[in-house]
Amino acid sequence: MAAAEDERPLDFIREIVRDDLAAGRHREVVTRFPPEPNGYLHIGHAKAICLDFSLAAEHGGRCHLRFDDTNPAAEETEFVESIQADVRWLGFDWGSNLFFASDYFEKLYGYACELIQRGLAFVCELSSEEIERHRGTLTDPGRPSPWRDRPAAENLALFQHMRAGEFAPGRYVLRAKIDMASPVLPMRDPIVYRIVDAAHHRTGRAWPIYPMYDFAHCLSDAIEGITHSLCTLEFADHRPVYDWILAALDLPQPRPRQIEFARGNVSHTVMSKRLLKRLVEEKHVSGWDDPRMPTLAGARRRGYTAAALRSFWEGVGIARRDNLIELARLEFAVREDLNKTAGRRMAVLRPIRLVIENYPEGQSEELEAVNNPEDPSAGSRKLPFSRTLLIEAEDFEAEPPKGFHRLAPGREVRLRYAYFVTCTGFDRDPATGAIREVRCTYDPATRGGDAPDGRKVRGTIHWLSEAHAQSAEVRLYETLFTLANPMDVPEGTDYLASLNPRSLEALRGAFIEPSLAAAQPGERVQFERIGYFCLDPDSKPGAPVWNRTVTLRDSWAKIAAKKPVG
Repeated sequence: MAAAEDERPLDFIREIVRDDLAAGRHREVVTRFPPEPNGYLHIGHAKAICLDFSLAAEHGGRCHLRFDDTNPAAEETEFVESIQADVRWLGFDWGSNLFFASDYFEKLYGYACELIQRGLAFVCELSSEEIERHRGTLTDPGRPSPWRDRPAAENLALFQHMRAGEFAPGRYVLRAKIDMASPVLPMRDPIVYRIVDAAHHRTGRAWPIYPMYDFAHCLSDAIEGITHSLCTLEFADHRPVYDWILAALDLPQPRPRQIEFARGNVSHTVMSKRLLKRLVEEKHVSGWDDPRMPTLAGARRRGYTAAALRSFWEGVGIARRDNLIELARLEFAVREDLNKTAGRRMAVLRPIRLVIENYPEGQSEELEAVNNPEDPSAGSRKLPFSRTLLIEAEDFEAEPPKGFHRLAPGREVRLRYAYFVTCTGFDRDPATGAIREVRCTYDPATRGGDAPDGRKVRGTIHWLSEAHAQSAEVRLYETLFTLANPMDVPEGTDYLASLNPRSLEALRGAFIEPSLAAAQPGERVQFERIGYFCLDPDSKPGAPVWNRTVTLRDSWAKIAAKKPVG
């Protein structure tokens, strides 16, 4: 999947790696993708996954999948399994290089003891609130802890008692002794270990103390021989801590190098596992894999393809500054991929009956329909045709407005793959006034959708034979949030205020062509003239549920024509 190095444009990270190799700093490239197993991955993570794995592959190196499982209160085996499934689905393989930070708990504890012995860490008794008050501001230096100069032997003894589980959470923490006047706030004596009273998903209750991310991350990288530790921009201020810990322990060169890049933010959604978890727990969505969610599980269930996501992030590129990428651009990538791979089928979502008055009663026939005009090898299929059809309610107007080129009284249109038909009348529901049935005649000479006399029609509509159509539920999805940036709400307003109340519309009176009876969950098709759809796992025999993946409308092409891509 990854393009060869000489085919892919060099971004700033690839330039750094190329220069490091040229200078002999490293003989191979070793990267890692280090998710915390506290939720499902989202499409923003796909950017990091593609970068980490592709960069290593371009240089014949390797990429590790390492779980940062240092917070037992929030982590679950379910999330570990879902993350592995997502990485595989995207098309990447870590081989034998599956690791957990918990693999290194004993080593990390030893490194912490070494820092204490070197006089570079101390056990602190301040509460988390007091530590925050002591930290200072960007303009004012912090105040040292009263226990900052506690003797190393006393610190080591206290830390060993912490390890033995003799203290309650919050009683003590272990802090690195760096610089309380540093202009970089994370360097002001950061916490490196805390007491946690929770069972770990792998180690149970063997450990009552757990390393903080800043401590575990850099040391795990060093233990594994990571050469380039790629992080998103929020970790830039923590890079000095990363480098300080490795230097303070005098770990051998070459040491891992942390490089930051812009995270993948897509409009009309949120890219935070914490915020997504709230949507799940408060039941604003049906679960982590709800097709409205930006999780990879949700994207897969909605019908997005791994190829489309890889193409999308490759097109976006690697930037140094955060930006908000329009959802339309992602939908364009999905549409481009499905246009080439998805079979075409007929579906009628909001049906009304169309009766062909001059078609023989009780007769039916099979018409040839193309499976995918973009792929001649996909062949064709048979569509049953009969006297009574179903068409979309919006394809008929009793009093058509200007510019309406579909079916109307006295107007002739083409039935896709079938015949020309001319409307002769219609009936309304006496109670509601809604159109319930349209009558027409057909021209037998136009079989296949073309007239031998060369006459043209301006409208083509799709249809289903009522006697052969299969009922289905069709779920139409819109954006989960109404705002492009859901966090851009007035101060004091919850981001949930911008939840889109119309993000899901379930149509339970829809119909699909009979060839879809054998479709399997996950199968993607284009419902002609409607959009791309994917069969949902909720489907049962005789009761299919189809999720709309993306519409046929391409708004990104119009957006891109008006402004630079980026």
